[in-house]
Amino acid sequence: MADKVVHFELPADNLERAQNFYRAAFDWSINTVPGMGYTLVQTTPSGTDGSPTQPGAINGGMLARQAPIKNPVITIEVASIDASLKQIEKLGGRVLRDKQPVGEMGFAAYFSDTEGNVLGLWQTA
Repeated sequence: MADKVVHFELPADNLERAQNFYRAAFDWSINTVPGMGYTLVQTTPSGTDGSPTQPGAINGGMLARQAPIKNPVITIEVASIDASLKQIEKLGGRVLRDKQPVGEMGFAAYFSDTEGNVLGLWQTA
């Protein structure tokens, strides 16, 4: 099965302003995660594990604009970040941020493709 898009991230210069904008514009539920410097953005109903209950729908996050996340990012779920990063580099992409744990939920990494687009990878723990 192909790897799928499972998350998006919106960088912001002013988080409060951005949160207010997306709440008012799209009626999204936006909740800051204490101690993580990260905001969860819920665009669709989710189950108890946080996964969307509607097929094809995704939720996301918001964070302060910083390298490498300067523009919106889509995140792709993979079985192995390590294997995916090796393949990405082999194909001419570049690792921007190596695999990092995200609490006990899983792992994240960032890369740029051959066109300079920044994307994220997610591996569930």
